[in-house]
Amino acid sequence: MNFIAIIPARYASTRFPAKPLALLGGKTVIERVYTQVKKVMPHACVATDDDRIADAVRAFGGEVVMTGTHHRSGTDRCYEALCKLSGNYDVVVNVQGDEPFIQPSQLEALQACFDDPQTQIATLVKPFTPADGWAALENPNSPKVLLSPRQTALYFSRSVIPYLRGVEKEEWLQRYTFYKHIGLYAYRTSVLREITSLPQSPLELAESLEQLRWIENGYTIKVGITQVETIGIDTPQDLERAEQFLKLC
Repeated sequence: MNFIAIIPARYASTRFPAKPLALLGGKTVIERVYTQVKKVMPHACVATDDDRIADAVRAFGGEVVMTGTHHRSGTDRCYEALCKLSGNYDVVVNVQGDEPFIQPSQLEALQACFDDPQTQIATLVKPFTPADGWAALENPNSPKVLLSPRQTALYFSRSVIPYLRGVEKEEWLQRYTFYKHIGLYAYRTSVLREITSLPQSPLELAESLEQLRWIENGYTIKVGITQVETIGIDTPQDLERAEQFLKLC
């Protein structure tokens, strides 16, 4: 199959403006993401609405596609970029532009989901461990995922799901395997075209999770499992933690 990775990157982040251009170990965040992706995927580009980001990508030799400023999500930005690219691709991999530590094994696990010809959309999860603790499990900024026996997503929620009735919360992580969503997606190109034309759904608006729109409209999301933890950068404080993590690598 012919895969392409598209990395949506916008300048106007509410919590961290100019985040893709922030320096991490002497290189921009967006360069580190791009470099990690290219270790696995020969076809990759950055999709942005800002000339400063585009110039930075071109400066390190990356491919870039200019997109509009109106997009509601990275998925929508990916689709516009795909429409502007030459070449025939079977699957688009959406890699967030604030994940400089994404690992080759994670990208490979996502691609492997498409060994199943029925896969429409794929994403990744990581099991929570008892060492993570209750605070990490209940963090609403870390969505949880329920899996079916066929390793497809039943539901995504910012709440802790499932609820373990009759079990003290301190014991939940010992009694059940909860899954943390890793915000990495891949879509067959025909499916990407379809889902970007869907209106926002009630569950999506309630939880502010776009993948619920796809589930509500009958799409199946295949789930790959990774044991690798990543450090996403949402705030300047996250960047400081990433600097410390980089020194340990």
